[in-house]
Amino acid sequence: MDIEEKINLIKKPPTEEIITEKDLKELFETKKTPLAYDGFEPSGLVHLGSGIVRAIKLNDFIQSGCKFKFLIADWFAWINNKMGGDLDKIQKAGKYLVKVWESFGLDKDKVEIVWTSDMVDDKDYWKRVISIAKATTIKRMLRCSPVMGRNEGEMLYAAQLFYPSMQATDPFELGVDICQLGVDQRHATILSREVADKIGAKKPVCVHHHLLLGLSESKRMGSEQSGYQDLDLKMSKSKPDSAIFTHDTDEDIKRKLKKAYCPEKQVEDNPVIDICRNIIFRKYDEFKVERPEKFGGNLEFSSFDELTKNYKKGELHPLDLKNSVAEKLIEILRPSRKFFKNNEKARELYEFMKSQEVTR
Repeated sequence: MDIEEKINLIKKPPTEEIITEKDLKELFETKKTPLAYDGFEPSGLVHLGSGIVRAIKLNDFIQSGCKFKFLIADWFAWINNKMGGDLDKIQKAGKYLVKVWESFGLDKDKVEIVWTSDMVDDKDYWKRVISIAKATTIKRMLRCSPVMGRNEGEMLYAAQLFYPSMQATDPFELGVDICQLGVDQRHATILSREVADKIGAKKPVCVHHHLLLGLSESKRMGSEQSGYQDLDLKMSKSKPDSAIFTHDTDEDIKRKLKKAYCPEKQVEDNPVIDICRNIIFRKYDEFKVERPEKFGGNLEFSSFDELTKNYKKGELHPLDLKNSVAEKLIEILRPSRKFFKNNEKARELYEFMKSQEVTR
């Protein structure tokens, strides 16, 4: 595979931006096996965005020749008061996360699982955290509040000020070349690039991926600029009807899709179309929409562009699209549900997670 093909793999949906593509090209030119990472705050049940979309993007990186680290950011969830600020519960949630990824085919030989709770035992880790904090203003730290899923006015604890500096430390501590995180994390990844020269480290390449839209109607507030997506638009475990979870029953999936915001002829800000772009057409080369002959019969699409052109013209009704997307998601999620049914440890962790209160 040549370098152009590798870059095109990294650019595939759900990727929204690369900072910078020139740096990524140079990385592939100079390093046979670049190292990338993604980090997760364990706190609740996994939905399509944190499960399937992450698995799709991970596969792109592995196919391009990269190695990958998944960071279970348990201390970050602790700082963010997830699961009532109970670190033991948070770590159980982290183990559940790993089981979900295994259910989607995670190859442990190609991916390393790392825990923040192991990293913090190293005094050099804290030296980096303090060095980055010394190179950053309080105002800049407060601007990083969206990386916690918070707005600036929701910063209530002094401990939250540690969060951006700790996250900006991660790529240096992990020794990675690429930060592969959601667009909601770009304040922290850019902070890593900003401070790299000051602490004598190499700037990481930042690959930011799209956050899957929630199923409910939301009004955009003009915040999607330079790859940043409004937090209120994303699929969220704290808004159960806005999300499809990997454990949802067939009936749950059909019910949620039927209620989903899906305006006729509108492609932008349409969560059902968003699922087609970032999941359906990443998993399948073709997508069939089944409908009765009296409504025109079945439609088959060989590309996402073909689907959107048809939808914009009004030739595809929202309900027909929703029904077919629901069937595809049921098919995609079936192996994961089977895994949790047959794996005793996974099932125990899932039952524990179901019993916990979901918090933002």
